[in-house]
This record gives sequence, C-alpha cells and structure tokens, in this order.
Amino acid sequence: MTIAALGFGLFVLILIIVFLMRRQLREKYATLWLVVGLAILVLGVFPGLLGWLAGFLGVAVPSNLLFALALALLVGVALHLSWELSRAEEEIRRVAEEVAILRTQVDSLRQGAPGDPTESERPVGDEPRSGGSAN
Repeated sequence: MTIAALGFGLFVLILIIVFLMRRQLREKYATLWLVVGLAILVLGVFPGLLGWLAGFLGVAVPSNLLFALALALLVGVALHLSWELSRAEEEIRRVAEEVAILRTQVDSLRQGAPGDPTESERPVGDEPRSGGSAN
C-alpha cells in the first residue's frame, strides 16, 4: 500500500505541474490539487498517520475517515465549480445583452448609411435633415 500511495501521490503532483506548465490548469485550482497530492504523498510515507488521525477523531476504521475526507473534498469541489459556473453564466448573459445592444446600434447606423449620399455628392442647397440629436 505504501508504494502504491507514494506512486499515486507523485503521479498527481507531476500531473498538476505538467498541467500548470502547459497552462491547462489555472493556479487557483492547482493549489487544491497540489494539497491533495501532498496529502497522498504524506500518507504514503507515514501510513500510521491515518490510523492515528482516525483514533483522534473517533473514527473506528481509518479507511472510513479516508472515504469521508474524499467525499468532503468532492462535495467542496462540486460546490466551488457550481459557484464558478454561476458566475460565468451571469457574465455570459451580461456580455450577450451588451452585444445585442451594440448590434442594434450598428444596424440602425447602417440603415441610414447605404442610401445616404456623401457630402460631395449632395446637390447644393440640399441639406440633410436633422431631426434632433443622435444619441
């Protein structure tokens, strides 16, 4: 078990570092996974630590503590990602509304432009009508 935990811990740490170097993982997420990888590595080096921690916390079987910690981690990650997704959806909605407003403004400007002669093409005395300010 110790060699497997050491190997898995090193694998997780190396994978996180590779993802960071390739910019496939943001730093704020990498911190969490680096802590998980280090925890796996520490438990691999000191396997009795999990038994001591389980006894200290009053958990009968150390593997139950490990599963409870893993479940808490996964619930935390799911909650954080849901929060990030909600923020991203709000930002996307806001940007989509701004784009729709800008498209409407561009379309209204284009409608006035195609048939509108330029200043040099207007006959003398044919001034463009100004119906008010264009806001």
